[in-house]
Amino acid sequence: MEEVRCRPAGAVATALSIDAAETLETRIRRLIGENPIVIFSRSSCCMCHVMKRLLANLGVHPTVIELEEDEIDGAMATESLFVSGAVSPVVFIGGELVGGLESLMGLHLTGELVPKLAQVGALWP
Repeated sequence: MEEVRCRPAGAVATALSIDAAETLETRIRRLIGENPIVIFSRSSCCMCHVMKRLLANLGVHPTVIELEEDEIDGAMATESLFVSGAVSPVVFIGGELVGGLESLMGLHLTGELVPKLAQVGALWP
């Protein structure tokens, strides 16, 4: 198993282990379970940018998995992890699927987002 160091902006480096023998679904499930907040994103997606900015403005540094166009088809095959085929942006908080930008904004506007982030240890109140 190979280990890769990953450092989100403003965060302490964390180790992400990559096992080439893992299936894509297994790897995705493991990353979701190991990190308090995971965003599946595309660098060219404006909704992805808004999602990352919202969390950054709250002081949260999520693990961001940038998917390339050719990787999206593979991620779509793990449809049990994603809602209605929407691959990006998709956010998981505490291992639980929140959904896309609309769902995240809904939590924020109702005041449920900050307590949820604090509950999973991604934000200190």
